[in-house]
Amino acid sequence: MSKITAAITAVNGYVPPTVLSNKDLEKMVDTNDEWILSRTGIKERRILKEPGLATSDMAVEAVNGLLKKRGISAEEIDLIIFATVTSDLIFPSSACLLADKIGAKNAFGYDLAAACSGFLFSLETGARFIESGKYKKVLVVGGDKMSSIIDYTDRNTCIIFGDGCGAVLLEPNEDGYGIIDSVLKIDGHGRHFLHQKAGGSLKPPTHETIDAKEHFVFQDGKTVFKFAVTGMADVSAQIMERNHLSADDIAWLVPHQANLRIIDATAERMGLGKEKVMINIDHFGNTTNGTLPLCLWEWESKLKKGDNLVLAAFGGGFTWGAIYIKWAYDGN
Repeated sequence: MSKITAAITAVNGYVPPTVLSNKDLEKMVDTNDEWILSRTGIKERRILKEPGLATSDMAVEAVNGLLKKRGISAEEIDLIIFATVTSDLIFPSSACLLADKIGAKNAFGYDLAAACSGFLFSLETGARFIESGKYKKVLVVGGDKMSSIIDYTDRNTCIIFGDGCGAVLLEPNEDGYGIIDSVLKIDGHGRHFLHQKAGGSLKPPTHETIDAKEHFVFQDGKTVFKFAVTGMADVSAQIMERNHLSADDIAWLVPHQANLRIIDATAERMGLGKEKVMINIDHFGNTTNGTLPLCLWEWESKLKKGDNLVLAAFGGGFTWGAIYIKWAYDGN
């Protein structure tokens, strides 16, 4: 019997309609379009402004589109892994809410929190369920409503993040396509440089924490940038070396969209030209867990069966990693 691998068989994404441009931010904080663009590569980002909507609602849009493209019903889904740091509620999980909203009556599921690396970690986890032979259709969702935890008076963070969600379907494959290898890392020392100070069991919500704006993202930008450049580049190069891949062998780098300079440094380390790098940070910003599946969604039509992809990410914690995927179908 051939080895079972977990192949991506469908992908879809969703971003909300409201655009927050750099020009809009100029009216809100002490910044300007040139400053933002030169340091991050971001021109605009999407914001979920409609009242009463949360992360799972973006996931509903992404997943329903995926199911339609694949020609299956939600009742066929065995498992939902939802990568997010902005779950609708502390509990139940957004995976649980999503299952109810789409009618995935036969699935179990849970949320996975690993900051911006969460989608990578979820892919690896989902692959193991597929490889066990017991599960046939695993839905991996990555999405965040970052606007819900961003202080729009803090120019260090409000310029970076946007809202969005993407999803992929994993199914068994015996022809060598799918998730081939991964290098995944964590280092809790990084918590000092990128975190949300309050809201957890260490520092539950109080009037004081709210007044001090401790329920928003805190980031030491220079330190995070330094670690991210090294971390993403190192694991991306390592995954190539372990699998005897040259730059010519790689069809696409799918990098986390945190900062254009980090993306460029990773591609350079891998020996890849810009024509092989998926970049949408300019119009979506950093959607945290949404960046990687949104890239796959936007580039799906250009992907060919057998393409070698390297997905790489870096997030708060610190968390980081790379996954090597052999693409399983022609996008068009």
